[in-house]
Amino acid sequence: MKIYLSQDAVARALGVDAVAAELAKHDVEVIRVGSRGMVWLEPLAEVAVDGVRHAFGPVTASDVATLVSGDIEGHDKHHGPTEDFPFFAKQTRLTFQRCGVIDPLDLDAYRAHGGLAGLERALGMEGLGVVEEVKASGLRGRGGAGFPTGIKWETVAKAKADRKYIVCNADEGDSGTFADRMIMEGDPFCLIEGMAIAGIGVGATKGFVYIRSEYPDAIRVMRAAIDVARARGVLGAAVMGRGPAFDMEVRVGAGAYVCGEETSLLNSLEGKRGVVRAKPPLPALEGAFGKPTVVNNVISLATIPVIFEKGAAFYADFGLGRSKGTIPLQIAGNVQFGGLFETAFGMPLGEIVNVIGGGCFTGKPVKAVQVGGPLGAYFPVSQFDVPFGYEEFDGAGGLIGHAGIVVFDEDADMLGMARFAMEFCAVESCGKCTPCRIGAVRGVETIDRIAAGDPLAVPLLTDLCETMKDGSLCALGGFTPYPVMSALTHFPEEFAGAREAAE
Repeated sequence: MKIYLSQDAVARALGVDAVAAELAKHDVEVIRVGSRGMVWLEPLAEVAVDGVRHAFGPVTASDVATLVSGDIEGHDKHHGPTEDFPFFAKQTRLTFQRCGVIDPLDLDAYRAHGGLAGLERALGMEGLGVVEEVKASGLRGRGGAGFPTGIKWETVAKAKADRKYIVCNADEGDSGTFADRMIMEGDPFCLIEGMAIAGIGVGATKGFVYIRSEYPDAIRVMRAAIDVARARGVLGAAVMGRGPAFDMEVRVGAGAYVCGEETSLLNSLEGKRGVVRAKPPLPALEGAFGKPTVVNNVISLATIPVIFEKGAAFYADFGLGRSKGTIPLQIAGNVQFGGLFETAFGMPLGEIVNVIGGGCFTGKPVKAVQVGGPLGAYFPVSQFDVPFGYEEFDGAGGLIGHAGIVVFDEDADMLGMARFAMEFCAVESCGKCTPCRIGAVRGVETIDRIAAGDPLAVPLLTDLCETMKDGSLCALGGFTPYPVMSALTHFPEEFAGAREAAE
């Protein structure tokens, strides 16, 4: 009898280790896997019934007797075949195809499920041929900026230097985001394979995965996976025993939000204070240790293997307009079915929130949805027809960011949310530039003036946001106006109401 048991950080936080300890007392084969992404069912156990995995959750230690008996039919925690579950069945799983399916440290299982096929193909190509394949796929940075990945790789590939680097930005600090963590904990070889292909493409021989310290499970799994890959010859002096040299290591950040910005990350990786660097020079030309460097997000690099396994045309066939491929939506906040949902670009925001997410957990009407982390814009229900795509969101005054979606019901205080955005920026600013360092502090004070009924404070806030957006060195100060101005634009009555209440 086989039971697949989640070991994702969410499952561990919800008591899955007690379930595992109880299962160890019985004569069953337990395979620890990553998360399937259906967070409301965690801890999730899957029982193999005639070769089909059936979902059972949220599982507790008291459910173990039922699990090992195999008699789960009719139990209120039995949800039928996992991949037939509506939330899962509606997905297009490319990047996350193995997450929750295999033991994350079993390299043979990884290969049996299509792993390393992309790397094998890349090893038979010239460096610029690898770059052209990425360009043809239309893949854009999944970390937030949406910059074409192939263009960045091409710049590094054509740069002249005695050493080049691949840096994976795993400093996943946005609220409501967890895709990076899930892939590192559930399918780390996918990221390793993607980074090795990047190394072949641009001529880099060393890679770094920069992970935030708040992700101890991801750090542990990634380090163990790198050791396995090195021992099995995937990494080292010759990739797969026949390619160029490529090795990698994990570097752990101290938890500063600003280190999600690529130049701050590079400073931290080098052992320096995590402050923003002025650009130019771009990291693609002078990045880690002054050498040409590819800096990509976890999901960007983890998507590379499927592009090389299936071909650029296959991947580019999914999506909407210039938003090619799939996007792992992370649905969180006041929502019934929170979790990771991978789908092609183009699904309307309202369908994501109300159909996939099931609306608010409280049963109250949805009031606003913040997309793109704490610096993302708030979308009201009137904008729920906006398709999920880079240009489409930009045209609606927002940004996709890392595709975190946080849902709020009718009780949300939008003036308070705007104030939080400014306060967050003030706390997390690296202090390098004045618009961010001083502007955020003044922003908090200005919103407090609005709440106190100052009629002159609203135009002052608007002017301040324009200054921060145009004058900040990086996206921390430059994007903070998005949540502030979207709250002011779409919910003006709450700002006016504060004045009226004061009067």
